[in-house]
Amino acid sequence: MIESDIQNQVASEEIIKELCTCNGLCYERIEHEGAETQTLEMFFSGYPRIVGLSFFPNLTSLTLVRQSIQTISDLENCPLLRELWLAECCLTKIEGLSQCVHLQKLYLYCNKISTIENLEDLTKLEVVWLNGNQIKEIEGLSTLQNLKELNLAGNSISKIGHRLDTSGQIEKLNLSGNRICSFKEITNLARLYNLRDLCLNDPQYDPNPVCRLSNYATHALYHIPQLQRLDTYDVASKQIKELAEATVMKKVMYYNMRIKSAQRLLEEELDKLRERKCKLQKLPEERIKHFSCNIKHLERELEDLQASSKLRMRVPRTFDDEKSDWDSESINEASKEFSTEQQFLHKLECLKKRITFWNKKLEEVEVIYQLEVKKKKKTSNLAVQFLLTELETVGNTRFEEGSPSDPWFNSCYDLILSRFCALDFKSYGITGVKVNRVIRVHNRILRLKFEEKFQDFMEEEDLNDSIDYRKMLEYLFYVSNPEVPLKKKQMMQILEEGFQETQKAPGSEEAVFLSNSLSICECPRIEYLQKQARSKGDFDESYRQGKLIISKVFLGNSVQAHHETEPIIQANFPGASSVFRPRQYVTCSSQQFRNCDCSLRQCEWFVFDPDLVLPEYVVEFEFVTLVKMETLFTSLSNVVAEEGRRNSAGFILSRDLQCDDQVLNMEPIVKPKPKIVCLDEKTILTVAGANIYNQITVLNLHGNRVTKLREISKLTALQKLIVSFNELTCLDDVYHLPYLEYFDASHNHVITLEGIRGLNKLKHLDLSWNQLKKTWEEINVLRRHTPTVLNLNIKHNPWHKPASVRLSVIGQLRTLSHLDGVPISEDEAAAAAHFIAESKISQVALLEHSRTDTETIRILSVLPHAKILSQLSKKKLDILQNNWFTLITALDLDGQHLSKICNLEKLENLRWASFSNNNLTRIEGLDSCLNLEELTLDGNCISNLEGISKLSKLMRLSANNNHLTSLERHVFDSLLHLHYLSLENNRITSLAGLQKNSALIELYISNNYVSSSQEIYHLKGLNNLVILDMYGNLIVWKQDNYRLFVIFHIPSLKALDGVAVEPPEMETAKDLFGGKLTSDMVVERLGHSDFSKMQELNWTASMIRTIDLMPPDQFKNIYSVNLQNNNLTSFSGLIFLPNIKVLCLNYNHIESILPRQKHQNHLSNRQLLHQKVTSSGYGQQGAYKASRDGGFNDSLSPIMQNLEVLHLGYNGITNLALLQISRLKNLKYLFLQGNEISQIEGLEGLQLLQELVLDHNRVKMISENSFAKQSSLLALHLEENRLRELNHLQSLVKLQKLSLGLNKIQDLSELEKLDCLPCLKELTICGNPVSRKICHRPLLVFRLPSLQVLDGIMISSEERARAEIHLLEQQVLPMANSPIECVFPGLQTMLPKPCAVRIANLNLLSGFSHLHVPEFVAPPTVDDATGSESNKARKSKNAGLGPSSLRSVHAEVALRQAKGASATLPSHGTSPSGPSRTT
Repeated sequence: MIESDIQNQVASEEIIKELCTCNGLCYERIEHEGAETQTLEMFFSGYPRIVGLSFFPNLTSLTLVRQSIQTISDLENCPLLRELWLAECCLTKIEGLSQCVHLQKLYLYCNKISTIENLEDLTKLEVVWLNGNQIKEIEGLSTLQNLKELNLAGNSISKIGHRLDTSGQIEKLNLSGNRICSFKEITNLARLYNLRDLCLNDPQYDPNPVCRLSNYATHALYHIPQLQRLDTYDVASKQIKELAEATVMKKVMYYNMRIKSAQRLLEEELDKLRERKCKLQKLPEERIKHFSCNIKHLERELEDLQASSKLRMRVPRTFDDEKSDWDSESINEASKEFSTEQQFLHKLECLKKRITFWNKKLEEVEVIYQLEVKKKKKTSNLAVQFLLTELETVGNTRFEEGSPSDPWFNSCYDLILSRFCALDFKSYGITGVKVNRVIRVHNRILRLKFEEKFQDFMEEEDLNDSIDYRKMLEYLFYVSNPEVPLKKKQMMQILEEGFQETQKAPGSEEAVFLSNSLSICECPRIEYLQKQARSKGDFDESYRQGKLIISKVFLGNSVQAHHETEPIIQANFPGASSVFRPRQYVTCSSQQFRNCDCSLRQCEWFVFDPDLVLPEYVVEFEFVTLVKMETLFTSLSNVVAEEGRRNSAGFILSRDLQCDDQVLNMEPIVKPKPKIVCLDEKTILTVAGANIYNQITVLNLHGNRVTKLREISKLTALQKLIVSFNELTCLDDVYHLPYLEYFDASHNHVITLEGIRGLNKLKHLDLSWNQLKKTWEEINVLRRHTPTVLNLNIKHNPWHKPASVRLSVIGQLRTLSHLDGVPISEDEAAAAAHFIAESKISQVALLEHSRTDTETIRILSVLPHAKILSQLSKKKLDILQNNWFTLITALDLDGQHLSKICNLEKLENLRWASFSNNNLTRIEGLDSCLNLEELTLDGNCISNLEGISKLSKLMRLSANNNHLTSLERHVFDSLLHLHYLSLENNRITSLAGLQKNSALIELYISNNYVSSSQEIYHLKGLNNLVILDMYGNLIVWKQDNYRLFVIFHIPSLKALDGVAVEPPEMETAKDLFGGKLTSDMVVERLGHSDFSKMQELNWTASMIRTIDLMPPDQFKNIYSVNLQNNNLTSFSGLIFLPNIKVLCLNYNHIESILPRQKHQNHLSNRQLLHQKVTSSGYGQQGAYKASRDGGFNDSLSPIMQNLEVLHLGYNGITNLALLQISRLKNLKYLFLQGNEISQIEGLEGLQLLQELVLDHNRVKMISENSFAKQSSLLALHLEENRLRELNHLQSLVKLQKLSLGLNKIQDLSELEKLDCLPCLKELTICGNPVSRKICHRPLLVFRLPSLQVLDGIMISSEERARAEIHLLEQQVLPMANSPIECVFPGLQTMLPKPCAVRIANLNLLSGFSHLHVPEFVAPPTVDDATGSESNKARKSKNAGLGPSSLRSVHAEVALRQAKGASATLPSHGTSPSGPSRTT
């Protein structure tokens, strides 16, 4: 031993010498130099163990790298050590550091350490490197409050949890090269508020599995916003953080929308159940009411009988000779009355038994209903949990619900059927299995693990290439413990994290228990549940429903277990990946019934590696039993469903109904009495049998039709009042009855108890079978005005919060001994008192339910922030602090039975508050909470939102499941920051109050009473609105193409009613509703829907292509319509407006008054769409179809018979006949300038036409039928056309004005044809070739004696005389030889100087978007080329539009005619108010 010590001493000296040499120290002087040395370093080798540090007492830094050191020792000699490097050594344990209390930096990387331990005393540590070790858990760091840098890369850590919460000063953390798989672990790092540098994917290490998931970086940046570097990348940019936050917010919004959709589906299912329950309870309730009414009748008759009997006994007899006769008679009457009374009592007893029977039926229905509700909620909660898991994993775990159309759904169905053996279940009465639901699980992280392990197995196993590894893949059922059913939490854990933490079967704790047989999975569970049911004496069918997790399993090297008792552990099966146990070795009680070979294939499987078991499907199924199990719910449902059929109800419940009839027909039969409708003094005295009011102590008004209890308050001696089975809606006439002890107001329609007062001696009060709803308000009335009531019955009222009614009543009415016929126990009274005490906001409640966080916890959740903080935050109030009220920022008072919000005056810094599931009827007590950002009020009885108008910082408001009826504008106008609003399941009818909430992003208002499409217009200004949910409102069914309608009017929407808005939908919406002028659009502009005062409709430049102003009768007073510069192709819905006189449709695309019918093959997609739209420009359909489908013949019926002025300029019209203009029989002014008309036709029906404008067209000639029936025409404008001849004008006998400028008339002979116009007063021919002939003017002056103006110049009498003189000279003088051809030589010098013609705009009526046209100036002689250029310049659309343009003439003409003004057409250019063409 001594020799060994000597050898160790010698070796230690050699080690110390080597240490000195490497650090430049002299071993001989070590005692002197060692004390001065502060740093020692030793690399690679030469220092196998830590020795000799006693020579260095002042050492502050020790670095030992790549040595063979196995234990930490000798450091107790270095108490001043601040930095220690023991890297790349062989350390297996952290020890020997307890004396190094000044240590600040510790580097123990690349060792073999498996546990973080023995660091508790090193409280000054700032840097710890433990990377490259074998650590599996983060632990032992709770006391390191100063830790700033922690490196745990290259270990086997899979969980972070709350292990780092105490190390809040950490700034740099490296966890790369570990096994972190879940985003939840990254979320745990959000509590490290000083973390600036995080590495989970350091290039020097393998990435964590979580880094390969989608949205990994986004998730990390959102939850740790203070990060400056992530995985060695700089992420300090503000734009990066904002992008991450925006992405996460979109996902939260998306999943919030989907969760609300799932909850809405649940509400729909529950509504259906409630409807079914009401139908089920209808028959029992009717029976109960009928029997109750009969009981009241009998009781009244019995009281009358007993009263008459007592009265008879009091009558005195004065004659002795009648005594014996009276005695015998009285005995007979008494016995008869006794017999009748017994009959009454017997029948009463029977009736009460029938009521008891039907009450039991009601209770049975309620029990079954509650079970059905529980099932529905369970299914819905699972769906919601799936969505929450998707959100928390940022979509890396998804759940897809299957349908029979999905191949994988059918594959699962077939798999279960193939593994179901009827013989296995025969003993349980099960004959089959039915799959109700299949959910497919997409878990990216578990799949990656599975594929990695599968790949590793293939690389490790040296097997033949001929082996098919796919045969080692199998789909198996997870087998859970039958005594511990598969709960939602456990199932979600399996689906999200795999089978790592699942409870293993006894004897197989190291393996996952699976099976390929449904009987192995389910038979133990069925036996256990049936055994439990038998022990309780119940008949429970819960075993019929079940869930299965179907997993893909890689069996690998599998071996067989031969004994049931053989433990399934890895040690017993070395080298095996899985173990299977055939059915023949499995004990099962159903095996004796077997007579098939299924057991040869059925096995139990045990897989040692959980990563090789991948959960892929969840199946909900039910067993089909031998006898079809039909619950009371189903059978009664059938009764009600078939009520309309003959004897259907009697067939199902014939025995009970026969029994009811027998009881009702029992003697005595009560004869009906006349119904009292109105109470007066005489009626009351008659019913009571009294002479004056003061004698009345009992008043029975049962079974009448009384609606008001007038005069009742005058019965001051009244002790008993019965008004059951009447039609009362309130009891405000029952007051100040000081002796009233019994009051029965059951079976009425009472909706409120307001008005009851002064019933201080009331003992018995029956208010059952009424319509009372507001629990707290009605209880407060009773508490104040019936202080001595002992027996109260309020059953069968539609209370808003039925679950809490009993405790609320008992807690406030302390004198009660019976409620609803049930005695009140002391325990129940104590529970009620506690219930009431908790219904007020006290200091205790504030301390318990509040938090003081200044920032919200970043977590992927759709819960309110107040709820999240109450569940996760640990920052509770310290009541010892001063002004602790002001520290409260979050308050969660959900489900506290609050009836009033109070005692919050001092909570001035409150930011997040939740008061859901209480009994609040109004919002109050929040006026001091001006910093409130989020308010949740779901599940209360609130009827308005008046109390939030001062909360100007409010950003999120939720008031679902209340009684709101409107959104007050003055309330929401102040909520300018509101971006989330949820008001589902209320009674809201209008959205007008939201018009100014431009910040709104999410609006949930499903299941309300919004019915009008006009409400959508109130949301058009909400340009930030992304999600809108209006499902369940009447508008969804009333509005045609509702979805497209909303999408069109709110283009910012990304999701509507829980369904994403797709780009094709937006395009379809534009095609369907774009450019459609509807009544709703008019309402939006006017601000009201009263169209009766509208006289003008002005809607220019709005891209309108269809008109749908329905119903047209509402627009009957409109006489002027201006729709120029739109996209109309026909008159569309305008033809149904009855009184239009002036119509301006310039600058559209009018093809015809009604659309031309095209062959389907020639229609564009847009036209095909328009054919399906009512009142569209193409293909009119609907009620007026018959009037729209006509062709273009003379037999077409007249339309728009009040129309007098029509503007169709610049529409590209080519064919007047196709325009169907002839149907406008009363048209007087027609403007067709700027079109492409080449032939004048189709005017036959316009016999009243007075002015026709055809300027700027392509007319080449006037045919014989062009103006055949226009004998009333006064003005004709044909400027800028291509006329060469002036034929067929003789029918225009009243024509006064003719404009022919800028045509191609060349010959004077054409001018002579104007002789047929006897009334012509104004003529324009400038711009024609013939106007260059000087003699054209004298010729026209001479030949047209009625002509007054020629080319804009007045014709004087002198000019007309000179023309006659020269005509005479023409007959004597030879024709002048002039370069300009003229038959009147010398006349040119006599003519005035040529004058330009100016055509100016004239004033038009108000009510139009005015048309401003530049002045047109044409010289007297213009060549054809000039005219052509002018024509081209005028054809560009919108050339004459301007904001300050003048009014159109046709409106003025119509107005003058309406006022009875003269219809004489003024001379063109002389009267600014006269009708004129519009160019």
